[in-house]
Amino acid sequence: MSSTPAIGAHVDQADPLAEATARGADLVQMFLGDPQGWKGPVVQYAGGADSLRAEAEQAGVGIYVHAPYVLNVATSNNRIRIPSRKLLQQHVDAAASIGALGLIVHGGHMLKGDDPAAGFDNWRKCIEQLDATVPVLIENTAGGDNAMARRLERIGRLWEAVTDASGGDEVGLCLDTCHAHAGGIELADVVTQVKRLVGRIDLVHANDSRDQFGSGADRHANLGEGQIDQSALLGVVRAAGAPVVCETPGGTQGQAADIAWLRQHL
Repeated sequence: MSSTPAIGAHVDQADPLAEATARGADLVQMFLGDPQGWKGPVVQYAGGADSLRAEAEQAGVGIYVHAPYVLNVATSNNRIRIPSRKLLQQHVDAAASIGALGLIVHGGHMLKGDDPAAGFDNWRKCIEQLDATVPVLIENTAGGDNAMARRLERIGRLWEAVTDASGGDEVGLCLDTCHAHAGGIELADVVTQVKRLVGRIDLVHANDSRDQFGSGADRHANLGEGQIDQSALLGVVRAAGAPVVCETPGGTQGQAADIAWLRQHL
């Protein structure tokens, strides 16, 4: 029996099942709206949400949804935090409507000079108020000195806060290899460290990095073409034991090659 995890890629949402077939992918990840905008989610699939859910299940293709980048439920800025909570709930509901396996959301950040403890508490309050009809997977991020999920110590404190919340058992973790590398976390033992702090890894974003270790730059590269040691990246995927999404450049061809590379080396 193979221990190779389900592997897929981030694709356009118009026809994610066709995108999966073109890449030889077991699963897909997609946005349900403008990743840089505040408008609510929209399912673009021709048959609508019900049709996508049924046809994905029939095809055996898992779906993950990535929340917009603008979301920041940690910040002390009310004009960002309050709309972020609303938009997060809208995306949870939309993800549930298509049968998604989870909704990925970045950990967010505090304003310069703010106490990070307030950001962790804002996350706790957010989870308390959220009707999580799909698992919410918080993703580690690459940059920012006041980020909630860049450094291991912050990830641990964030997890203490969210698991203290009612509904905290519906929160999981998405580990991004490019973000960890750029954020200054050694990939050699990142899975051990994260599982010690969090107890789980629900999804891996397997991305190479265009930039050097600790750069803080979130710039993905195709696997084996960036600055991350290939054996270290493969080690993360093996040790995590979770489904894998490649958020790599090159469209269908580039991502199909990355998926094939992972399967070959795993």
